[in-house]
Amino acid sequence: MARPTPIPQAREVKLFRNNRSQAVRIPAEFALPGDRVRISRDGDRLILEPIGKKDLLEVLATLEPIEEDFPDFDKTLPPLDDDPL
Repeated sequence: MARPTPIPQAREVKLFRNNRSQAVRIPAEFALPGDRVRISRDGDRLILEPIGKKDLLEVLATLEPIEEDFPDFDKTLPPLDDDPL
């Protein structure tokens, strides 16, 4: 059984400006996977959550079922030719 990764202790870091945005350098022990995060606020706290890439099955699982009937396009097609060539 794999040992869980220890949670790093909190530490103080400096804020800096990057053009008009405020930024913070994230220390290596707090590194997040990927290259994008979702940021949200909870009171005075900022929450950074990694945005993982979803595969097609994960995306499809989030979709609502389609309730409408699709038209029957087969009615407008000519009959299939049973002769292979």
